[in-house]
Amino acid sequence: MSTEELLAALDDDQRAVAEHLTGPLCVLAGAGTGKTRAITYRIANGVRSGTYNPQTVLAVTFTARAAGEMRSRLRDLGVAGVQARTFHAAALRQLSYFWPTAIGGSLPRIAEHKAGLVAEASGRLGLGADRVAIRDLSGEVEWAKVSLVTPDDYAAKALRAGREDVAGHDHATIARLLSVYEDVKNERGVIDFEDVLLLLVGILLERDDVAAQVRAQYRHFVVDEYQDVSPLQQRLLDLWLGSRREICVVGDVSQTIYSFTGATPNFLTGFPRRYEGAPVVRLVRDYRSTPQVVDLANKVLARAGRHRNAAAVELVAQRPSSIPVRFETYDDDLAEARGVAERITALEKEAVPLSEIAVLYRTNGQSEALEQALADAGIGYLVRGGERFFSRREVREAIVLLRGGVRSTTDQPMPEAVRDILASVGWVKQPPAARGAVRERWESLNSLVTLADDLHATRNADMAGLVAELDERMAAQHAPTVAGVTLASLHAAKGLEWDAVFLVGVSEGLLPISLADGDDAVAEERRLLYVGVTRAREHLHLSYARARTVGGRASRKRSRFLDGIWPDDGAGGGGKLSRRAAARARTDSFFEENPADAELFERLRTWRGEVARTISKPAYTVLHDTTLQAIATAKPKDLRQLAVLRGIGATKLEAYGGQVLAVVRGEDVDVEAWLSR
Repeated sequence: MSTEELLAALDDDQRAVAEHLTGPLCVLAGAGTGKTRAITYRIANGVRSGTYNPQTVLAVTFTARAAGEMRSRLRDLGVAGVQARTFHAAALRQLSYFWPTAIGGSLPRIAEHKAGLVAEASGRLGLGADRVAIRDLSGEVEWAKVSLVTPDDYAAKALRAGREDVAGHDHATIARLLSVYEDVKNERGVIDFEDVLLLLVGILLERDDVAAQVRAQYRHFVVDEYQDVSPLQQRLLDLWLGSRREICVVGDVSQTIYSFTGATPNFLTGFPRRYEGAPVVRLVRDYRSTPQVVDLANKVLARAGRHRNAAAVELVAQRPSSIPVRFETYDDDLAEARGVAERITALEKEAVPLSEIAVLYRTNGQSEALEQALADAGIGYLVRGGERFFSRREVREAIVLLRGGVRSTTDQPMPEAVRDILASVGWVKQPPAARGAVRERWESLNSLVTLADDLHATRNADMAGLVAELDERMAAQHAPTVAGVTLASLHAAKGLEWDAVFLVGVSEGLLPISLADGDDAVAEERRLLYVGVTRAREHLHLSYARARTVGGRASRKRSRFLDGIWPDDGAGGGGKLSRRAAARARTDSFFEENPADAELFERLRTWRGEVARTISKPAYTVLHDTTLQAIATAKPKDLRQLAVLRGIGATKLEAYGGQVLAVVRGEDVDVEAWLSR
């Protein structure tokens, strides 16, 4: 392909990206608009024109899968040598190289998980915490580190950022935990994933010679998913660049769904101010989805009103018109799951492959009913976010055998040889009728067969080529497609796409989630729905259930985000919910989903009302409904168990802890007498 033929394969906006080879460039790319195509063609054009030496280009993204896809596309364009890595992979490569000379010795071991370290730090402080609390505390440790917040300034910065108490602990306690957490790591001689970036930042700041060497190696930068950059990642990027301006960033503010981890779209929206004169190119032509899907996606964002970001892209559909979006209301969760399974069966009969179908939900707890319904219908599935593909035993065994196949001499075409090899570990042509582990094992092996077919057809790869591809994918954790329906949370689905997508549980309390307090949190929940909608190429099915259980109270309302969109236009949601109405919806949902805890929740609310009247303050300032619900569910027996619950800080624990425990025990509480003590 000549350079002109290369550029002719792009639309006008993509071509504008591909032809801008020097200086800063900001690309606002909507979902399905071909951003990866635009930036890989830009790199290819730069290399072909001699503007770039491929070894001096660093393309950075956020997932190993995206980095692997970028490398694959560049290879197909005949461009070799470009580094396409995640922030962590690129930083680890540099840190490992410079550590012996900059620090001395070998790089400390990287702890795969924070939970054990956080649990030990929590124990040293006498906090005590269950698994859920440790998860929340680990998340706060990560937020602090990627936000460049130290233990000394945590309390002030967490307050400014609107961070709530974590696991019932106030900001001062979390600050102490952060400090002890660092002590625990140092004693064990390990670092965490955030330390990889932090340590490299430190070396680049302190060692001018190292910084100069890195900047000599990498002269041109491309950053994908720039709306997800954290302050720590931006700091590293600044040090990589130095005083240069050779950077292209690509992002979509409407897909900002990780702010709770420290990601912020501010760097994307502020790019034109930071790099004065930098052109901004908008990619708006959606090649992924049908006009029906695109129209729904645009409407979801349009109803954000004043909370819609000015940098958001309005998509323009490029595909032919197709089938309408389906909206379904079910009596209960079980009926919804069965309805989804029936519709998937129908799609399979319409020749939609199961691997091109996904069911997306807000919380992982929603998957159980769906898994059972799919299993009952004999439909294969995989839950995204479970065990990593290349960690599965059958996959590891198969790759060992395939390596041996490279050394054997055979006249068989590669796909046939792969089938013979994998047959020795249990692969058969037809999927087994059994579900569970047996079916999952077959799905894993069959995905290797499918990958072999694809590589042979597209690259005429032999066995050595297949093994090389598997090695690269293993390093990047870029798993091949498994022939089953994908079950995934909306967060886990970002960056992926399918022919058919089912969005289940689109109701108040789930989307937005009941814990979403404040305009910013609700706005992010709206963006989650937008991300889910834009995963679909053609078939899109939205549904919710009026009740959680069979025969349960039908108190659920459809999501406010679909007001004016849902076909019955008012029968489900009835317009934008007020704060009070939204609170009632969350309470109704709690009653329905936790009937055994409803009586205690009501007693806690009665007690809270008496306290509020006694001190002449609004009830929510005593304890929020979500905190009372957590208490009713956990039923703490002592102050230590109460302290780990969300919304119970040290001040409220001291003021109300004894009374709350008395209510939990079923005792009558004389509020006035208690408060006068």
